[in-house]
Amino acid sequence: QVQLVESGGGLVQPGGSLRLSCAASGFTFSSSTMSWYRQAPGKERGLVAAITAAGGSTTYLDSVKGRFTISRDDVKNTVYLQMNSLKPEDTAVYYCRGRRRNEYDYWGQGTQVTVSS
Repeated sequence: QVQLVESGGGLVQPGGSLRLSCAASGFTFSSSTMSWYRQAPGKERGLVAAITAAGGSTTYLDSVKGRFTISRDDVKNTVYLQMNSLKPEDTAVYYCRGRRRNEYDYWGQGTQVTVSS
């Protein structure tokens, strides 16, 4: 059974930090591109950051470059999103995605991140 379980969300003040985790099981994590997406109320879900298999390449949304870092641990089958200097506009539900092109595409249930004073 495939599972992607996000954790680490919560309420944080502007300028604060959070680290999101996504624990994966049921598929070949090490062969998968892992990504974080987010969806704010009334907006479409969009890519925040992605990391290819073996961590060879990373991609970031322009507005989070220099503040967020995606990483992966292929032993723990976990992908992380370190979020620093958080802003109110980062408030959203954050989703983890694991995919291998033309083979599978899995999503987690999401974790809420709220940046507010």
